[in-house]
Amino acid sequence: MNDTILQVSSVPARAWVAVTALGISAFTIVTSELAPVGMLSMLAKDLNQTESGAGLVVTAYGWVAALAAFLSGTMPARISRKGLLVALMLILALSCLLASQSHTMHAFMTARIAGALAHGAFWALIGTVAIQLVPTGKLGLATSIIFGGVSAASVLGVPLSSFIADMAGWRHAFTAISLLSLATACALFWTLPTLAAPQPMRPSVYRSIIKNPVLLSLYAATACIISAHFAAFTYLEPLLTKTRGIPMASMSGLLLISGLSGLMGNIIAGKLIDRHIKVLILTSLFLSAVALGVLGMKSFASLPLWFTGMLLSIWGGSMAIVFVGLQTWLLRNAGNAAQPASAIYVAIFNAAIGTGALAGGQILAVIGLQSMVLLAACVIICSIAFVLRLKSPAR
Repeated sequence: MNDTILQVSSVPARAWVAVTALGISAFTIVTSELAPVGMLSMLAKDLNQTESGAGLVVTAYGWVAALAAFLSGTMPARISRKGLLVALMLILALSCLLASQSHTMHAFMTARIAGALAHGAFWALIGTVAIQLVPTGKLGLATSIIFGGVSAASVLGVPLSSFIADMAGWRHAFTAISLLSLATACALFWTLPTLAAPQPMRPSVYRSIIKNPVLLSLYAATACIISAHFAAFTYLEPLLTKTRGIPMASMSGLLLISGLSGLMGNIIAGKLIDRHIKVLILTSLFLSAVALGVLGMKSFASLPLWFTGMLLSIWGGSMAIVFVGLQTWLLRNAGNAAQPASAIYVAIFNAAIGTGALAGGQILAVIGLQSMVLLAACVIICSIAFVLRLKSPAR
């Protein structure tokens, strides 16, 4: 008990303010990434594209961000990590501003790719920054705060950008995200301390990461889980409205429930994940797969609205815990190779988002929407095998 109090008191208040600023950064980045999903029809109409053609923006963004995350591990040590994080948020702000002024698909895609480059590099660095701000024993709490920005983007950022697009047009929505990115860059500049840059990583470091069975299992689990999750999540609206008969007027409320559950999942992770990481991840994977599987079953299509809301709550909250858990587990096992290991992780994560969205569309065209969701649930269940074979990391 005394050790815990001493550990908390040894963390300066400014460190937690900086962690919170990183959480706001995560909110801004994810809002920028997923904003086109809520305004796809408007984008397609203004840029003279089909909706499927406009949807490629989401896939391209994920893949470019993945490449940027992977390459970020080779950045020279002489580059200030604090300055780099601020610069990346400024690039994201410029990207969103240019996107708001685009009148062709080519211009819009170019602006978005610039933002994706900043996105991938930022996420590859953000985990290693948390290590420098708080002690290892509080790394799970810090990671949950940062990833809380991801859940908050689902609750507020994406719906709000969609609302602005409906009220004033999609260009104003991207302008608002640009201003938020600029404000976030200022917050990071004022709150982050000077950050130590890791030494340049040699190819041998990457070889050691690839040979590490724990990290390989975490990477494999991440690829399976995130691909399956986004294959289903990307098509959540048609799943609920077309197969379960949910009226469009109820969609915003259900999405809000899902997002709030994600925030609750982050709170639970912050409280428990430092002590019970493996059990928490395994339980969350099982619950999310069950909830997703029931959503995809035709026999449950006529159940009441509150039951659908409960399933979305279980799915959203469980996946939020999994996101925090996998990142925390990776950072604890990577040791001195935290930056390149995190870069690979973020690359896999973002590539899985793009791949999941693309694969989901292709699979549902062949076997149908509900069968695709059931398949996604099965993939999540199978991913439990990767986690079961791992030993819980040391605190």
